[in-house]
Amino acid sequence: MEKTLINALGDELYQALTTRATIEPLTNRYADMTIENAYHIQQRMIERRIQAGEKIIGKKIGVTSAAVMNMLGVYQPDFGYMLDGMIYNEGESIDIASLIQPKAEGEIAFVLKKDLMGPGISNADVLAATECVMPCFEIVDSRIRDWKIKICDTVADNASCGVFVLGDQAVDPRKVDLSLCGMVLEKNGEIIATGAGAAALGSPVNAMTWLANTMGRLGIPLKAGEVILSGALAAMFPAKAGDNFRVSIGGLGSCSVRFN
Repeated sequence: MEKTLINALGDELYQALTTRATIEPLTNRYADMTIENAYHIQQRMIERRIQAGEKIIGKKIGVTSAAVMNMLGVYQPDFGYMLDGMIYNEGESIDIASLIQPKAEGEIAFVLKKDLMGPGISNADVLAATECVMPCFEIVDSRIRDWKIKICDTVADNASCGVFVLGDQAVDPRKVDLSLCGMVLEKNGEIIATGAGAAALGSPVNAMTWLANTMGRLGIPLKAGEVILSGALAAMFPAKAGDNFRVSIGGLGSCSVRFN
């Protein structure tokens, strides 16, 4: 795929983000698009956001749970970038009009105290480099019309990043078994899903190791101080104005978010 086309598609996705509009799936238009092409388009979209004044503050792993894989028909993980314009505080209200077609996912976030640069990173390396973990919500959003995405569509669209909310407790990851911790997701006071850490590639730590090694092979480090979202622990659920969500994760505490 020519660089001029890659840049044009990255610009198209950036415009969709800023105008809160959706576009036709890229894979409908370019059936021969590769994942490598899609990551180059993602880089262009991120470049535009940085030019507009945002800063990278972390990364995310997407499509880690079977529930999300089955919902989207996408059967491999991907990654994207978290920017400072995406973060909300615990309990803070999110303006639904700032998003396009949002869905809420309960996850475990890692905050790093050391750089991680793959390949060759182990789970032990991930734990040694982690300052703390905490429950979080990722509010995924898609610039692709009606969420009709294939793997290349979501990769190009920065792994369908929207915004995210971190809980108000920080826990040492060496003091809790992250593969076994249970999750309860509530919407408007009703339980809508349960899950466990094992939903994210067997363990959120496995997901982190996958990310460090995958990005490391591309020459991209996970940096000290960054927030890394390790992937959904259950299905994602549409959000609309007036909705309140709460996620509780055993040993880690809870996180809540509301939409207006």
